[in-house]
Amino acid sequence: MKKQKKLTNRDLVLQVATDLFLTKGYLATSMDEIVAVSKVSKTNIYYYFKRKEDLLAAILEQLIHTYNEMIQQTVSRTELSVQERFSALLQVLTGLEWTSLGGCPFLTLYTQMPLDADVLRDKVSVFFRDQILTVEALLIEGVHNKEFSSTLPTKATAQLIVSTIEGGLFLQHANQDPAMLGQTLSTLALLLK
Repeated sequence: MKKQKKLTNRDLVLQVATDLFLTKGYLATSMDEIVAVSKVSKTNIYYYFKRKEDLLAAILEQLIHTYNEMIQQTVSRTELSVQERFSALLQVLTGLEWTSLGGCPFLTLYTQMPLDADVLRDKVSVFFRDQILTVEALLIEGVHNKEFSSTLPTKATAQLIVSTIEGGLFLQHANQDPAMLGQTLSTLALLLK
């Protein structure tokens, strides 16, 4: 039987802070609250994270890594058609259960970042730019394989898809309508055929 790996204090703090930042907001969460919920001493937390913004940076890195790994695993499944990989990618991008203020963890964290957190804002920007490039590459492959129309404007369509997913996540959350995103994804799939 495998032994459960015990969470380090750093990992526990990241887990608690991620939950609090996404459900309450970065600005509404204090370091004292993270101490109270995680039961990790303030001294120990500050050993790993000198400032609250450093904690936010670590959370962003973790989220970006998790999403990028899932995206790459999905798009590299060349045994599937482009259409099947595209459908799987949409499920990956929308399927994680996050209870976050904005429906999407990146939207929630981005809108709560300090205005002078340019490095963090750039990380989110690069993440979405990479997402668009990944979707565009899939679309180009689909056009090449004749799964999509040869007249499909791949770059603009990739931007439309990523912005539609992000907007759909927000609207689904704002309207408390879990069916909304599914309908949006079905419509996207129809538009590509």
